[in-house]
Amino acid sequence: MSIKPSTKPFFVTSCVLVAALSISGCAQNSQVSPNLANIANDNANANVTASIKQNTNVSAFDELIEEIYRYEGSQFPGTARAQGTKTIDLARQFTDISKSALIKRNAQFVAYRQALDNIDASALDDSRRITLLMQKYRLDNYISYYQFNEYRVPITSEFGFHSSLGSRLSNMLIRSSDDAIVYQRMLSELAEQFEINTAYMREGISVGHTQPQVVLQGYESTITAYIVDDVSDDTIKTHPFFKPIANAAPDVIDAKSMIALTDLVKSANQTYQDFYTFFTQEYVPNAKTDIAAKNWPNGEAFYSNRTKHYTTTDLNAKDIHEIGLQEVARIRAEMQGIVDSLIEKGEFSGDINAFIEFLRTDPRFYAKTPDELIQYASYVSKKMDAKLPQLFYKMPRTPYGVAPVPDAIAPKYTTGRYLSPRSDDQPGYYWVNTYALDKRPLYAIPALTLHEAVPGHHLQISLAAEMEDLPAVRRSTYISAFGEGWGLYSEFLGLEVGMYEDPYDNFGRLSYEMWRACRLVVDTGMHMFGWSRQQALDYMLENTALSEHNVRTEIDRYISWPAQALSYKIGEIKIKELRATAERELGDKFDLRAFHDAILANGSIPLFVLEQKMMAFIDAEKEK
Repeated sequence: MSIKPSTKPFFVTSCVLVAALSISGCAQNSQVSPNLANIANDNANANVTASIKQNTNVSAFDELIEEIYRYEGSQFPGTARAQGTKTIDLARQFTDISKSALIKRNAQFVAYRQALDNIDASALDDSRRITLLMQKYRLDNYISYYQFNEYRVPITSEFGFHSSLGSRLSNMLIRSSDDAIVYQRMLSELAEQFEINTAYMREGISVGHTQPQVVLQGYESTITAYIVDDVSDDTIKTHPFFKPIANAAPDVIDAKSMIALTDLVKSANQTYQDFYTFFTQEYVPNAKTDIAAKNWPNGEAFYSNRTKHYTTTDLNAKDIHEIGLQEVARIRAEMQGIVDSLIEKGEFSGDINAFIEFLRTDPRFYAKTPDELIQYASYVSKKMDAKLPQLFYKMPRTPYGVAPVPDAIAPKYTTGRYLSPRSDDQPGYYWVNTYALDKRPLYAIPALTLHEAVPGHHLQISLAAEMEDLPAVRRSTYISAFGEGWGLYSEFLGLEVGMYEDPYDNFGRLSYEMWRACRLVVDTGMHMFGWSRQQALDYMLENTALSEHNVRTEIDRYISWPAQALSYKIGEIKIKELRATAERELGDKFDLRAFHDAILANGSIPLFVLEQKMMAFIDAEKEK
């Protein structure tokens, strides 16, 4: 199946773990009303380097790209930390999300975007032309989120500003007096973040721009994880925000500072308690009851925007829905083949639906303890590590670890995810969800591991980050169609190196591929074609071996994060299509390791750029 990529601008985001948060860390998704667009053109708020506006000089272009990167660091503390800025040197520990800051920030992004439009791309070399595209797309993402008022919805079914702030605080390491000062500043800024986000959520209620009630069932647990009932000096020590204080290096926190920090933890506890009251008594009762993104203000345009953003193609919702239906039929036939082979061997009797029910319910397929699940995921990770030389010439230096999804977010969280390193002295992490073990089948772990760790996200993202000859925007920007397409393709690669040891593992792989194909159907169905949540649940339960808990979690994710789930299958189809072309054109000259290195050689890039680069790779290989 061929997919025609877009040749028009679309939008990118900056890391694998992304939610509609109002703080920096990955992508910054804070916006303001489109009726402020005139302000965005106010040059008083946009201090772009004047010499660049009509300049096609290569050095001037490089300076502009660097200037934009520095500006992002000045606005988003998470970006600043990634750039190597010492945390104590930051004016703020969390991003300024006030309306005035949003207006000024958007004005600067618009001005930078206009400056990039004045660059003569023909005067740039091939690498810089890709950089130009990537920087435009990154800015377009900031601007489009501003345009669609996403500041009103700072939570998804999985995550939110409150859990992101909570994670940042509870995981803080206090190793010096400077760290103690930084932690005190972070705690001091917390209430403002909640006050502003709560006001934005109230604004969303007033115009019908909220998450649907149905995806918020049980969500309050992500808030209560940061609340203790008793705030006495003794019991407050059980609060997650006290952990960094208790684990601080010796003699770093004196008695006076300890009192101040303890009082701030008590205040933070009250902040979360107040947010819990708002969420349960005001937000959920007044949240919208339908699930379709098209019913948000300007919703159809928003879904179209996000579709282009996540797939990097010109495919519309109807096109994607039809591709999904075709892929579901193809994969189901392969799944039926496995069932038929087991029936022939006398190892199973029944139809494919009975087989799926057997996989969901037989205890042999489930870990008995969280440690057992983590240990198995770690074993699969190391097993795949040893097979990487069969698939690649070039591999990353950055290591990764395997860890459970934090308890505070696990009940509503997806099965697994990859987290990029926060700094150059940190590893990446492959998160495995150990909540509800009877819903986490072991036969799905090989495919999950290959997707999230290696040869999937960790390998691809680390290689991109280590490309020191590329500007930071190229190393750090994550395009979902490329990255998630590569992750799904990585699951397929397990077949070629013997990672699926029995029919159950392979059925688990196909179930994961089916999962991504079903996404094309149910995401578009729910947001654009009137599908109910129950209709989507039934469709995925019918066609995948995912547990009902996983399916419910995933469906709520698609509802609360429109169009993101479309990127996986669309990207994978394009990569497989390019491989088929290379194998056909090169014949005996086809080198799988060289092909994979070429796919990853330019970092995360739009699908149409990937296609251009791979056609050039094929031509170069022919001439050898």
